Amino acid sequence: EVQLQASGGGLVQPGGSLRLSCAASGFAFYDVAIGWFRQAPGKQREKISFIKISDGIPIYEDSMKGRVAMSSDNAKNSMFLQMNKLKPEDAAVYYCAVDSTGIGEVYDYWGQGTQVTVSS
Repeated sequence: EVQLQASGGGLVQPGGSLRLSCAASGFAFYDVAIGWFRQAPGKQREKISFIKISDGIPIYEDSMKGRVAMSSDNAKNSMFLQMNKLKPEDAAVYYCAVDSTGIGEVYDYWGQGTQVTVSS
């Protein structure tokens, strides 16, 4: 059974940083794509970044580009999202996900999400 467990969310002041983690089980980080998404109340879910394990290159969407860094530890089936210079509008539930096709477009496995709150 594929499981994704996101963690690391919490309350942070504007301008602060958080590092999200996602532990995956039930499959190997091989030939898949892994991604981070977020969804704020009343808004559509948006993609933040993804990595195709086949090339290991993080791709960032405009939503948080320049303020985030995505990485993975393939041996440990884990992915991370370092978020810096956080703004109140970054408050959302953040999700990790896996695209088993490896393309990075349609994600079929999702974690439960971790809440990020940005407030002074």
